[in-house]
Amino acid sequence: MVATALPKGRRTRAAVLARGVELACRVGLGGLTIGGLADEVGMSKSGMYAHFGSKQALQLAVLDAAAEEFASRVVRPALRAPRGEARVRALADLWIRCGVERQPGGCLFVKASTELDEQDGPVRDRLRELHHELARSIARMVAGGVTDGRLRPDTDTAQFATDLHGVMLAMYHGHRLLGDPAAEQQARTAIERLLAAARAEPPSTAAAPA
Repeated sequence: MVATALPKGRRTRAAVLARGVELACRVGLGGLTIGGLADEVGMSKSGMYAHFGSKQALQLAVLDAAAEEFASRVVRPALRAPRGEARVRALADLWIRCGVERQPGGCLFVKASTELDEQDGPVRDRLRELHHELARSIARMVAGGVTDGRLRPDTDTAQFATDLHGVMLAMYHGHRLLGDPAAEQQARTAIERLLAAARAEPPSTAAAPA
């Protein structure tokens, strides 16, 4: 969604980038071109060049737009949940919804990760940076649970972030490619097991011996 409070030029750019994210989900970042996106949005090729200047600049801008969409739909809403386990659970729930509803921002990162894994250059570098940012965000949410005592003090926050990301990739694969109706529930079960393994034991209420 493009905020109407933005100046017209920025609204136009944001709308073009939103369509660019959708197009890249279909054709890949490598298939995303100035001319192709111009045709998609009904803009002249010269007008598109005025906004982006090159195919690489367009790819980078589309990646950043996808990251902003994912953050606005998944990460930032999760941060409104109470710190700790509740926040991690909110993140996982919103992330699953992103995949099930085929929201373009999250889907592009899955597609681009396989497309660019052997292609060195600024676009791959930016994708890696965005993945690292997400991993750090997850780890910080898990660390909040450690700090408030609901998760075990020896919880490896980086490992938890890796495991959660792995569950989500498996869900995308199962839901989108395989069409497995059990993919969503399997992901939720795996996340509950991750949380259960990290959850702190409640303090003992047994009376001390006389």
